[in-house]
Amino acid sequence: MSINNATSTRDGAGLRPLTGATATAPRAGTDADQPILTARGVTKRFPGVLALDNVQFDLRRGEVHALCGENGAGKSTLMKIISGLYRLDDGEVVYKGEPRHFHSIQDAQAAGITLIHQELNLVPHLTVAENIYLAREPKKGLFVDRRKMEADAQVYLDRLKVNIKASDLVLTLSVARQQMVEIAKALSLDAEILIMDEPTSSLTESEIDRLFEIIQELKADGVGIIYISHRLDELRRIVDRVTVMRDGRYVSTRDLADITVDDIVAAMVGRSLEDKFPERTSVPGDEEIMSVRGLTRHGVFDNVSFTLRKGEILGFAGLMGAGRTEVARAIFGADHRHGGSIALSGRDLSIASPIDAIEAGIAYLSEDRKLNGLAVGMSVKANITMANMAAVSNRMGLIDDRAEREAAEQYVRLLNVKTPSISQIARNLSGGNQQKVVIAKWLFRKSRVLFFDEPTRGIDVGAKFAIYQLLDELARDGIGVVLITSELPEILGMTDRVVVFHEGEVTGILETCRTNQEEIMQYASGVKRMPC
Repeated sequence: MSINNATSTRDGAGLRPLTGATATAPRAGTDADQPILTARGVTKRFPGVLALDNVQFDLRRGEVHALCGENGAGKSTLMKIISGLYRLDDGEVVYKGEPRHFHSIQDAQAAGITLIHQELNLVPHLTVAENIYLAREPKKGLFVDRRKMEADAQVYLDRLKVNIKASDLVLTLSVARQQMVEIAKALSLDAEILIMDEPTSSLTESEIDRLFEIIQELKADGVGIIYISHRLDELRRIVDRVTVMRDGRYVSTRDLADITVDDIVAAMVGRSLEDKFPERTSVPGDEEIMSVRGLTRHGVFDNVSFTLRKGEILGFAGLMGAGRTEVARAIFGADHRHGGSIALSGRDLSIASPIDAIEAGIAYLSEDRKLNGLAVGMSVKANITMANMAAVSNRMGLIDDRAEREAAEQYVRLLNVKTPSISQIARNLSGGNQQKVVIAKWLFRKSRVLFFDEPTRGIDVGAKFAIYQLLDELARDGIGVVLITSELPEILGMTDRVVVFHEGEVTGILETCRTNQEEIMQYASGVKRMPC
């Protein structure tokens, strides 16, 4: 298997111009042309890495200013400096006319700057209200006023129009609902500057619509919003200006009305991307590598059946909560199932835990790579080899450092993982490279079936293209790939067939080349169903 940077010739959803933006003008009287925040000559160094090099940025009151760039471009690092998580090495940040160096995120919040993290920053065993008001709980005398805290938190949840109770435990919520809790927490801080880092990556279309309504309301109130997103097509709905960064450096700032998505992409990657998807080189064989029959988990999904061929990319499509992830987790043994059978190459499997699935050759790459896919505090080397320690251990069961190093270096080269060394801590890599490390782990384990759950969530266009190429090359090598994604263009651009879910049932199994987004949505919404 090899990775290349060939340009795509495959037909797909094209990049359309960002014209006719519907963003409302800043509120009159806010002196909108004067920046509320300016970053000048900002430089940040980490061991062996120049993360930011003389970067500039400014934000006006009542505007949405998009910050774009590939993973590793320095966007999040700049925002962490502005919000007090990092200290800059050179340059300055001017806030409301005065140079400021915030010493902590609480320091920045007290000044009116709030960051919504890309990676969820919630305490799972606390309630939603406790998370929203963590470290600033309302008091009644010496004690926390829980009634007031829950009532106040519910106001912000209701404003977002989400079905979440302030008393719910965070660990019971889906990733999408946890994202809405993060947004509610940010709204409760009444910030003058709101930094949104990939806020829509886990949201449904209706949730995104409501979030954009909230953004328009905040703009009208004079709040300045820094908006980071890899979903470039959504920028036209809310953004006023766009700043592009590349390789830790400032590239350009333009008014949204003056540019297209193609312009933004070219500035981000230093080249144009003619198509979003690579040309498919893999062709599924006739051999059935996996067969699932009648898979059931009471109250979650029922009678799910499908097959996966050797060298096939099979899509799982459906609306949020349709059961796609739950089916994958049950096959992997992470969740209990009440009925059904799973066979690999004709051999029935007894899968009661992830260990059983891994030993059978089945791997699951979670949508939350940092929580369930990576040991973020460990090295790239350790993450790659941890699922197959026997392969790098000697007869006494001790790790052979040379064998482990050679294995890790092989897969870093194979997948073109951008890292200073295999000793780099995984949390320091960009999102796209973290995803590659997770893939490397399962390739080193010699997995025969790979489930990819939202593999491009929070990943930029350049890194997405590399992941798509990798999926194609895995299939070309005879691995069965299941792609679970909420993005229908990914389904149409990268799969051979698509299994469509609606409320825990399979409503259709379609040949991708013979369907379209409209038909998939008809099956996903239950309007159409395949014959029993």
